[in-house]
Amino acid sequence: MSVIYRVNMSELTVSVEHPDAACELLGGRGLTSRIVASEVTATCHPLSAENKLVFAPGLLTGTGAPCAGRLSAGAKSPLTGTIKEANSGGTAAQALAALGIHALIVEGKPADGKLYRLIVSRSGVEIEEAAALGGLGNYETVARQLERFGDKVSCVSIGPAGEMGCAAASIAVTDVEHRPTRHCGRGGLGAVMGSKGVKVIVIDPAGGQRLEPADRPAFTQAVRKFAAALSRHPLSSETLPTYGTNALANVINQAGAYPTCNFSTGQFAGTEAISGERQHDIIVQRDGVLAHACHRGCTIKCSRIYLDEQGEYLTKGPEYETVWAHGANCGIDDLDAIARMDRMDDDLGLDTIETGATIAVAMEAGIIPFGDAAGALGLLEEVAARTALGRLVASGAEVLAKAYGVTRVPTVKGQSMPAYDPRAIKGIGVTYATTTQGADHTAGYAIAQNVLGVGGKVDPLSPHGQAELSRNLQIATAAIDTSGMCLFVAFAVLDDPQALEGLCDLIAARTGQTFTAQDLSELGKRVLRSERDFNARAGFTAADDRLPDFFRMEKLPPHEAVFDVSDEELDSVFNF
Repeated sequence: MSVIYRVNMSELTVSVEHPDAACELLGGRGLTSRIVASEVTATCHPLSAENKLVFAPGLLTGTGAPCAGRLSAGAKSPLTGTIKEANSGGTAAQALAALGIHALIVEGKPADGKLYRLIVSRSGVEIEEAAALGGLGNYETVARQLERFGDKVSCVSIGPAGEMGCAAASIAVTDVEHRPTRHCGRGGLGAVMGSKGVKVIVIDPAGGQRLEPADRPAFTQAVRKFAAALSRHPLSSETLPTYGTNALANVINQAGAYPTCNFSTGQFAGTEAISGERQHDIIVQRDGVLAHACHRGCTIKCSRIYLDEQGEYLTKGPEYETVWAHGANCGIDDLDAIARMDRMDDDLGLDTIETGATIAVAMEAGIIPFGDAAGALGLLEEVAARTALGRLVASGAEVLAKAYGVTRVPTVKGQSMPAYDPRAIKGIGVTYATTTQGADHTAGYAIAQNVLGVGGKVDPLSPHGQAELSRNLQIATAAIDTSGMCLFVAFAVLDDPQALEGLCDLIAARTGQTFTAQDLSELGKRVLRSERDFNARAGFTAADDRLPDFFRMEKLPPHEAVFDVSDEELDSVFNF
């Protein structure tokens, strides 16, 4: 039977419990949100002892299902004030699952203000003082754990941003090469981990084993069906392995929805220089790695390894969102500079989307000019030096904007928008406005139907049908996040009935219970209801489900479009 470990950092104790029947059939986001919603006082300060940080592998993680290696982290967000789930690839989720760990709950905070290491193994969870790790970046922190514990462990860590309690702080997870390149990035959960005094969690899966589904023959058959569907879809089998997520740069730029210079226009003249195609060519020329799996069992392999001009490892990817945030959004068209920023973000423990958006707001404020790559790197150096300006940069776009009197701030519920302008892709605008998580493209990825034609087609420039589109995608996404599957499986699930059937069959064989497409939808709805209930208790209302006014007032070139989905439509999204 699986276990839940509860780590009390106020008392420095660990207790063990078993999940109840309802929790046993949840994982990932569904489980983290259920625990946070039921155990955390919605009005508490996110960095107080009352908040809880919950880690959970997905329901299918550790079973051998393809692309099911996601780790969810959940808490009340210091960035948004809402409930939050951020998930990551890497090796930690599978390591936890192999040890039979259903969830790891970190609560309280140490009265002495010290830093600690959690060691998770077959024997349980140990708490050790780790003062020597204070102030270290994620790369050095992980290197020291590997030196002591060997290269079979997985690490979950924070950098200096998390230690400082900065609202853009991420939680790093090691990849298959033991590098801290996979991040539970959004919402500042690294600051919550830092507030608990936890610098690193070392997970040793030795002695663990693959989870055994309730019906092994049915599970094996479902794996084959699902894997075949992934291999048939052109996005999951060709585009993403070849060009990575940054394949979208030219596509979104052509659509006139590539936010440039702090969302001032929808096309960037330097897009080709930072595109997925250009990134592919640089990686090949420098003998980097294409089609890289961020966790074992990933068949999509959208990650990659980026080398510098001397052929030395620099960073992963970088991903589409990271390239955009530090590139077009800042007016920067230098991939090497963007890769260096990505490396610094990972080491400092910063969400790349929030950080890039904050740098763009700093540029609008006149701190540095748009297009200044050296200046952008200098702002990250300010974070490393823990200066007042650095703390503002690491606290997110909305905080820095208030400090410098900037009024054009692309945030919802305090969280910066990702790489799609909602005036030119209105379905994603509905998602940004209404998601429980603050502006987040992954919560309901309307780009699929608005731009890519996956799962149907909805005109991106029309307000009609966008609320229904976002609603259905948010429901489906909450369910996929609960399963532990990578969100990119959704392309096949939306287009291929065999993929949807295969996913449901996997969950049915895993749990030993009948599970249909309707059950998948109901699962997503339950997760969203739980999250909405928490947010309501935290004080959020329909008035918070809105985009900043400038998206309705300022026309976006080249389409000269505004966001014109009505408030009534926005308020209808969760009518289910």
